[in-house]
Amino acid sequence: MRATEPVTAKAIKTTDRELVIILPDREVHIPWDRCSPRLAGATADQRQRSILSPGGYGIHWPLLDEDLSVEGLLRAEQGA
Repeated sequence: MRATEPVTAKAIKTTDRELVIILPDREVHIPWDRCSPRLAGATADQRQRSILSPGGYGIHWPLLDEDLSVEGLLRAEQGA
């Protein structure tokens, strides 16, 4: 049995209302309140200063000391 390939993002965008994860085949829009409590309460500047990991596996918000995996965000959004 072959292991499932991990989900990776090609890019991310932030808006006032949501995080946009750009995958190879689609874009996923996740409202900030579904990402994490810390991101839900953050300022627009804090949210915009995000860094996608080189491999596309995770996102880091240095001003908030918040790290989230792309796969975890997508899994949580599917369950919402």
